[in-house]
Amino acid sequence: MEKPSPLSTALYGLTIFVSAFLLFQVQPVIAKVILPWFGGSSAVWSTCMFFFQLVLLAGYGYAHWLQKLSGRKQAVLHAALLAGSLALLPILPGDRWKPTGAGNESTSILLLLAATIGVPYFLLSSTSPLLQAWYNRERGTVPYRLFALSNLASMLALLTYPVWIEPNFPTRVQGLTWSGAYALFAALCAITGWKATKVSATAAVEEKSDIPAPSAGTRLLWLAFAACASTLLLTVTNFLTQDIAAIPFLWVLPLSAYLLTFIICFESPRWYNRAVFLPLAGLGIAAFLWFMTRGLELDMKIAIVCSNLALFFCCMFCHGELVRRKPDPRHLTSFYMFISLGGAVGGIFVGLIAPNLFNAYYEFDLGLAACAVLLAWSVWQALRNIPGRWPKIATAVVAVGAVGCLVQLGILIRTGLAGYQAVARNFYGQLRVANSNTDNPETANRKLVHGRVNHGIQMLNPKYRRSPVAYFCPESGIGRAMQSRKDGAPWDMGILGLGAGALAAYGKPGDTIHLYEINPLVLEMAKAHFTYLSDTPAKIEVSLGDGRLALDRDKGRKFDLLVMDAFSGDSVPVHLVTKEAFAMYFQHIKPGGILAVNISNRYLDLEPVMERAAAAFGKKALVVDLEPYDDEFLCWASSWTLLVDAAAPIPQTLQNARVLKPRPGFPGWTDDFSNMFQILR
Repeated sequence: MEKPSPLSTALYGLTIFVSAFLLFQVQPVIAKVILPWFGGSSAVWSTCMFFFQLVLLAGYGYAHWLQKLSGRKQAVLHAALLAGSLALLPILPGDRWKPTGAGNESTSILLLLAATIGVPYFLLSSTSPLLQAWYNRERGTVPYRLFALSNLASMLALLTYPVWIEPNFPTRVQGLTWSGAYALFAALCAITGWKATKVSATAAVEEKSDIPAPSAGTRLLWLAFAACASTLLLTVTNFLTQDIAAIPFLWVLPLSAYLLTFIICFESPRWYNRAVFLPLAGLGIAAFLWFMTRGLELDMKIAIVCSNLALFFCCMFCHGELVRRKPDPRHLTSFYMFISLGGAVGGIFVGLIAPNLFNAYYEFDLGLAACAVLLAWSVWQALRNIPGRWPKIATAVVAVGAVGCLVQLGILIRTGLAGYQAVARNFYGQLRVANSNTDNPETANRKLVHGRVNHGIQMLNPKYRRSPVAYFCPESGIGRAMQSRKDGAPWDMGILGLGAGALAAYGKPGDTIHLYEINPLVLEMAKAHFTYLSDTPAKIEVSLGDGRLALDRDKGRKFDLLVMDAFSGDSVPVHLVTKEAFAMYFQHIKPGGILAVNISNRYLDLEPVMERAAAAFGKKALVVDLEPYDDEFLCWASSWTLLVDAAAPIPQTLQNARVLKPRPGFPGWTDDFSNMFQILR
């Protein structure tokens, strides 16, 4: 066999590196494009992740099937598919894919992704296992380090996106640049395939030598470890993006921790030391149980760091055990296919089965239970043949710990929803209704909770039942805006984001309140468990769907007051605070009308975004911050920005409001550009 040149080796490494980089760079790029179309929900990213895993499985399956063909036929077929995929560029989806408000959101997202990036992503996903198989055929050496290189490129793609790509390049430029880079990759991969066809006949014979295939039990373990890691990745991602913000920065962290474990484990088997990582995996499971027990009391900054660290420990265990069971390189495409199949199983469970089967996030509990069982089994496997009593004691301790973990998870599942009046879940997340302070008739209230955030309360005491409270009390910014109206003049009000419906309490006879709500479950909860909508004398109209898209369809509608209060957890749907969004808002506001935006947020400082939007349209941005007294129970701390005509006199009720000043160097946000890092608190 002709000795391969260093240039040929570099070609394999470069092609695999580029393919993996593009494979993971396109994920946040395409997700950011479509995120605004589906309401900015964290479920959009979960659905995208499910699609990526499914197509990755298809790509690995294709690479495995291709090994049945001769080397030349493999290269020719793959090159032909690469050439054909170029006709689908660029990857940016057209407006025809925007949802209309009807149909299933998950299905719409999957169809959109399949039509735009499906084929390129499929071919990119097949590159690593396919080229490793060609490499093994040509060299007869173990190529598993190339898998580590692939995952290194993937992690670099993810880490560079939020810190370099997103802040510096508009979304359209990102999509076009990626498409151009893909075209270069296709040429590079075709050249590599052509060189692979020069494999000697001797090598082809060697490839077919008789080596026993992995047993069914081994393949089942491949699947179990991969599925467990995938389930934990997705559930931790849901936890972070549900309660913080659906932004690439928080998608990237858990996925990077997940990929880093692949890099470490596949770079060299010595990096995975059972004596180190089996105990650390147990510590990771214990940390997750602590998070779940503490619930809303846990500081989110601590949760971000600790949950990613715990995920790293658990995935190191899962992927380390995978590597310990890796087969001969002649079976590597089958190995990778089962790893991908496990990832897809986790994605299907978290993305499709759990939301339709459970009314709470039980998939997190079940993923931890699976990890605990696999950990106990692995400890038993590692210690069973070691003589002496200490290995037996250690095994017994781990077994007891695993049983204790399962019992604790069972308790959490059983008691996790105790005390709630109603619990429901759909594509947009979980909603809960609970009564609070019921031992005090004066302060007793009912609240609507999404993630960690209270989306509105109603007092149970009849004398307060019709009063707007919490973020919407009369002393708040929106309360003062409501009081700026002239006596006797009916108002037409638009509200993006329903919550419990508290703003309807400001309605008077003759008023019309048009509600824009993306989540139909919120409307059901507001009607079934709160009385704001039925108590108000105003006329109530409802449009279901993303507020911005619904407003765009509602041509000619003019409001005296337009309210933007569309939040999911403490996140802000970015597409609702861009220059294009504000242009639409002002088109729907009467002369002299007010645009009110709730900018109350623990993690993001939206004031510079508001100021830039106001300046772009000749408006004045007034901020009303409310810090109620400690014994105040009808008003909560809040911050509202009220955008009014710059030339018009400030309403009397807003005289004490703070006028926003420009922040030097802060650019206005557009649909094509936004930078979350600039506004982190």
